[in-house]
Amino acid sequence: MAVQTAIATPAGQAQRPSVWSRIWQNDAPGYLFLLPWFIGFFGLTIGPMITSFYLSFTNFDLLQAPQWVGANNYIRMFTADPKFSASMRVTLFFVVFSVPLKLAFALAVAMLLNRGIKGLPMYRALFYLPSLLGASVAIAILWRQIFAGDGLVNKLLAMFGIIGPSWISNPNYSLWTLIILSIWQFGSPMIIFLAGLRQIPQDMYEAASLDGASKWRQFVKITLPLLTPVVFFNAIIQTIEAFKSFTPAFIISGGTGNPINSTLFYTLYLYQEAFGFFRMGYASALAWVLLALVGLFTAFSFLTSKYWVHYDD
Repeated sequence: MAVQTAIATPAGQAQRPSVWSRIWQNDAPGYLFLLPWFIGFFGLTIGPMITSFYLSFTNFDLLQAPQWVGANNYIRMFTADPKFSASMRVTLFFVVFSVPLKLAFALAVAMLLNRGIKGLPMYRALFYLPSLLGASVAIAILWRQIFAGDGLVNKLLAMFGIIGPSWISNPNYSLWTLIILSIWQFGSPMIIFLAGLRQIPQDMYEAASLDGASKWRQFVKITLPLLTPVVFFNAIIQTIEAFKSFTPAFIISGGTGNPINSTLFYTLYLYQEAFGFFRMGYASALAWVLLALVGLFTAFSFLTSKYWVHYDD
């Protein structure tokens, strides 16, 4: 017969709570404060993403129930949709030219402000202002007026005897007007560049000056290598923002991407499919391709960063 031994709890001593009970008692207030975030994350982010992924394999027009079509939306996108290739070409062109030019301009302004000029907070606020206003509808309308056939740009050119075209209605120049607008919104990367420049020890520049290094050589050998983590961060953020650019193209082109699809951004084409033709299933497939494209770019950037990004260690 097996002898069972009972371990009795001493009289008057309460039984110790389990590990999970102690964790819940300690962390319950934190989870309670996080509850609104959890509701928003799962209800407004994860839930819609899962629904969008399902709809990307269906035909759905908001009026009838989704009809499963498998991978037909993706097959059509890559084989039988010329507007998809056109929007991809326009978006890649915009990203390739706008991001480096914006970063270069932001770094140049940051270096000017880093010289210790008076009224630096005021200049920082003034230069940051376009980043706050640049994506607004009002600025896009103003930009359309500036580059119109009788706009401010052509009036300035007329003072020198130059007859300018209607920049926004000419397919050779229309996309460049949007690139210039993107460069004008340089305030956000400028602030980050300025913070990075303030972290570079000044004794490095003093030692380089004593060795006879020119300003350009100091920039190439000291500033850029030590600033590469900031350049990397700004490049990632600005590239993602460039891929998502929508409002300027929508306002300046009237939501059509004209002339001749020269301003048909990928997000604008996605909007047309979703809310112009109510092809929600196809628009969901477009959205997931954009997500994959941005994800591949980000992964590639991180994989290659070890060859050109220099950290303190």
